[in-house]
Amino acid sequence: MKAEMSVRDFYKGKSILVTGGTGLMGKVLIEKLLYAVPEIGNIYILMRPKRGKSVTQRMEEMQRKPLFDRLRNKRPSSFNKLKPIQGDILFDNFGLSETDIALLSDDVRVVFHFAATLRLEAPLKDNVNMNTSGTQRTLNIAKRLRNLEVFIHLSTAFCYPDYKVLEEKVHAPTVRPSDVMRLVEWLDDKQIAQLTPSLLESHPNCYTYSKRLAESLVNDAYPTLPVVIARPSIVCPSLAEPVCGWVDNLNGPIGVMLGAGKGVIRTMLCDGNLQAQVIPVDTAINAIIAIGQIEGTRKEKADVIPVYNINSGHQKPTTWGEVLDIAKDYGRKYPLAWPLWYPNGGITTNVIAHELRRVFYHLLPAYCIDFLLFLTGQKRFMVRVQERISQGLQVLQYFTMRPWSFPCPNFDSIQSKLKGEEKVIFNTDLTDIDKTQYMYNCVEGGRIYCFREDPNKIHLNRLYHNFLYVLDWIVKILFLLFILSLLATMFEPVRELFSYAKPVVKHLPFLGKAVFTPSSSRG
Repeated sequence: MKAEMSVRDFYKGKSILVTGGTGLMGKVLIEKLLYAVPEIGNIYILMRPKRGKSVTQRMEEMQRKPLFDRLRNKRPSSFNKLKPIQGDILFDNFGLSETDIALLSDDVRVVFHFAATLRLEAPLKDNVNMNTSGTQRTLNIAKRLRNLEVFIHLSTAFCYPDYKVLEEKVHAPTVRPSDVMRLVEWLDDKQIAQLTPSLLESHPNCYTYSKRLAESLVNDAYPTLPVVIARPSIVCPSLAEPVCGWVDNLNGPIGVMLGAGKGVIRTMLCDGNLQAQVIPVDTAINAIIAIGQIEGTRKEKADVIPVYNINSGHQKPTTWGEVLDIAKDYGRKYPLAWPLWYPNGGITTNVIAHELRRVFYHLLPAYCIDFLLFLTGQKRFMVRVQERISQGLQVLQYFTMRPWSFPCPNFDSIQSKLKGEEKVIFNTDLTDIDKTQYMYNCVEGGRIYCFREDPNKIHLNRLYHNFLYVLDWIVKILFLLFILSLLATMFEPVRELFSYAKPVVKHLPFLGKAVFTPSSSRG
């Protein structure tokens, strides 16, 4: 019976269309489908030429990534199922020819709409064009697919910040998506920038706002299309598949952890007592693949659009403070190569303390480094890097400074609906994972796949790490002595206090001279 069909049986022989297939989640989706469902049909991947490379070249480059190692080693012929289609989600009909659309119409039965801009700080126009209008264009294509069985729209669990509890249902936006899409099309950038604050209201950035609008479009399409919404929380490196700790970008918490390990991020606004609402990318993909089968074989259409909050925060509760402590512990045992400074950052909920740390630990060192580069005739870059880090942290801090509640009954029910060995193949239950080992793997994955560092040289990293530790303390002590010397110069009681310890103080840099230099000499 159709209702008893397994996940692999559902996808067997079916061709799918993937937008956003070159992103982190898109690549993991493609790899998992090819590996777990060897008899899947064609996988059409919407791609555009980029940086002088054709879609064919980009496809070949993607297949060489470590992510696809197990496919290359065990099922190399599966790559023949990948069919790149040159198109762009920013164009009507993706800019495809009628011949291409006819091919998709006849062959495609499942659509995974993953394409989106993840630049949270991007302006409204960019976010709406990609995330909202792009979704409408994808829905328009879906309407032309004669054999469509299910359309999975990838959203975000954070698209309703004005609600304390973000349930698995759609909430209407305060304005119609069509009006906002026309607005960004007609107005210039300056006019849009002026209107943005009033449009966003409670939204912290244009990303969550544009994704909320996109959900409204998908919801409107539900009466005529077999659509479903999947909302992952913060997506983190893989738990196990295809390799432990797989990640190829620095978005989200992994970017903060690696930046801290490199000594360039030393402060962040974050409540260490709050739960980290995250999901490993492979677990999220397992859920999304299973959702396709569950909703694609549903006997009766639900009254409202199915929504799945994909989150593991409630399965294995972990606070941001625990994340920091575990990452610090691992970073000290297995330091990253050539950090800019000794990695000893911290989190705080005090805005003033954070800004002071940011000035002394981020900005001042950056300006000093750029000044030295200027003197030596080298290109300056550190201030620019810190400005980008500040922008990224400012966006991320919204999500780490307030509690989030994501009831996940639909997501939690997935595991019970899987049968036999598919409970392991498409596992979504993380209650028994070793969270410490997982976070170790996240840092190691960032080291290998993002920074491309050689893990066999960690012993050299430790030597440099120890040198920075000593240097960090020397600089801190000298800075403290300098501040105390200023106080001693300005206030007689301070000088008198330190004069009682003359045998020691007179030998200290800055402070000894400030305390024991005659008043006449100081002018």
